[in-house]
Amino acid sequence: MIQYLDKYNFDETINTNNVVLVDFFADWCGPCKALHPALEELAANFDGKAVISKINVDKNQELAAQFKVRSIPALLYFKNGEVVGTQNGIQSKSVMTSHLTSILKS
Repeated sequence: MIQYLDKYNFDETINTNNVVLVDFFADWCGPCKALHPALEELAANFDGKAVISKINVDKNQELAAQFKVRSIPALLYFKNGEVVGTQNGIQSKSVMTSHLTSILKS
């Protein structure tokens, strides 16, 4: 299941989970909507291994600014609380799976 983050649970989530994928999105963003089904599949496939999460940039502008998100969708990969990878724009499920698998092995 995808976990929705905001300024209240963001730090706790990225610091208490080994690997976290964060999708910065907006409700009005077409590519963001197109990416959602792949993220749902990733959440099921990586359950117990990685947290798949989303942050609405319109409601969490401070977090978007903190991570210099300038376009959406923007994917940030965290390991042990640190950003270890980024991807901008819509990505295929296979590309995201490969990236998550690589991070889990590192």
